[in-house]
Amino acid sequence: MKAYTYIKYTMAAAIAVTLASCSDFLDQLPDERTDLDTEDKVEQLLMTSYPVANYSWLCELSSDNLIDNQAPHMPSGPWDKQILSHYNYSAYSRMDDELYRFDPAESATYSDSDSPGEIWEYYYNSIACANAALEALESFRDQEGHLTQRQENIRSEALLLRAYCHFILVNVFSQAYKDEEASKNDIGIPYVTERETELRKEYDRGNVTDTYKKIGEDLEEGLKNVTDNYYQTPKYHFNTNAAHAFAARYYLYKRNYEKVIEHANYVLGTDSASAGKMMMNYAAFANCSSSDDYANAWHSPDRNNNLLLLTTYSLYDRRSFGYRYSLAGDVSREVLMIHSSPLWSNYYLSPIGIVGGFAWSSSSADYGFFTTKVGEHFEYSNKLAGIGYVHTIVRAFTSNNLLLERAEANIMLGNIEAAQNDLRWYWNCSIDNFSDTDKQAYLDPGYIKYMTNDIFDSYYGQSDKINCFDNWDFTQKNVSSSFVVSSDKVKYMNCLNDFRRFENCNEGLRFFDLKRWGIEWTHHVGNESTEYLMKGNDVRRAIELPWESLSAGMDSSRPTSNVTDGPKPENDTRKFRIPEQ
Repeated sequence: MKAYTYIKYTMAAAIAVTLASCSDFLDQLPDERTDLDTEDKVEQLLMTSYPVANYSWLCELSSDNLIDNQAPHMPSGPWDKQILSHYNYSAYSRMDDELYRFDPAESATYSDSDSPGEIWEYYYNSIACANAALEALESFRDQEGHLTQRQENIRSEALLLRAYCHFILVNVFSQAYKDEEASKNDIGIPYVTERETELRKEYDRGNVTDTYKKIGEDLEEGLKNVTDNYYQTPKYHFNTNAAHAFAARYYLYKRNYEKVIEHANYVLGTDSASAGKMMMNYAAFANCSSSDDYANAWHSPDRNNNLLLLTTYSLYDRRSFGYRYSLAGDVSREVLMIHSSPLWSNYYLSPIGIVGGFAWSSSSADYGFFTTKVGEHFEYSNKLAGIGYVHTIVRAFTSNNLLLERAEANIMLGNIEAAQNDLRWYWNCSIDNFSDTDKQAYLDPGYIKYMTNDIFDSYYGQSDKINCFDNWDFTQKNVSSSFVVSSDKVKYMNCLNDFRRFENCNEGLRFFDLKRWGIEWTHHVGNESTEYLMKGNDVRRAIELPWESLSAGMDSSRPTSNVTDGPKPENDTRKFRIPEQ
């Protein structure tokens, strides 16, 4: 068995030490290497190879989930005096100002927390580690070309990790997948499948269709031997349920709905009892008394709902509350369901009380929504000096989200009864998972109510309700002519839109939904309430690549004209470089 070398990554050190300038970073190859000559070493490499960058703030800031507190807006709480207000809160960073205006984050660098550059760098670092592991495993094959079962399991994890990292990158930095032909006209991302061995290597960025095809190939190959057996902490790896949840999301974004249901059923089963066991256990919050308690309850690997957890470095919790851009005002009512609804009978007893956060609003101030779902976990490196690392846990895949993804697939396939069941189970299983105390306080008096089929007609069938549309024709206009939501499906898509916006708040997935559905939205900026409209075919739906990559020779994510103005070559031959690994 031959020895194999790979580039060693120490994630904590990568965060703790200020990164070199882009020119230094791109002008030298790292020489710290170690041998990957045993299964244990390859396995240990993958244990530290999951991405530590967090896309949540970048995507929330780019979505319709936040407001500019300097722009005139109504207070979040309906109990406050409803007059237009604005507050002179400063932005956490200049990058936030740029991104909220849908501009490139020119002031941010690779080393800035929550920036496009940090996401770009660390996700490609994870890809490089996966490629190193895969190449090392090839050297373990016997004379017949076989790997041991454990080696096959490790290989599956590496393939799934590589596929997932590319999946996030293409959904952040490219247009949403439209269909096989249309997406050939949208610039993709470099799909890296080999360990980098040369300085300043160039890559073809290709198109979105190509990128999705390669993701699918890695995903399907990775599913063949995924297992839970060799993990000590399976929720922090691509375990079996997480792999199938990833497959369901991938096929949902490609609109291969039969495959969505197949993979979702693997995790959730096909009845309310099995789905209910996998949903979030809200009884876990009954004994919480601090924000740390709530955060630990949300992120516990013991929760059946949590399928894959990623430990990231992020300042989300600090920059999203009490600064210029936050979940506040009218938008907070849309996202957090602080509005009249047949699902509860009092503003004060909306689901805000369930998620363990609070909207800080009064007649004189509106600081936004403080959530414990992305609560900060601080790791002290020196307690005496009060310094350390800020950790934020990303719940990359959950059963709650998976159930809503299956609901969308059922809607689009015309499986109306199954779609109704999924949407009802999402809400009702959550209530069933309340603590007995919460049930007595909220359910028994009728403050919170079960979802029934007639609500689809009486509430979600009305276009004047929050998160509801008269029709969903924008899917055909802004995404693909094949993406047709017929009139009989509109009320169910409205309900799905309402539930998904609430379920995914603060986690970044709303941005992906807006892109892939073709919804348009507007950001109001400053005291003059200047409007920045994100159109359905807007090139700015693709987050601009970090400026360091552009200055090093990469092409922009945003062509000079909209993609609908004219097709680009099917096989884009322009060269791109990712950060050298």
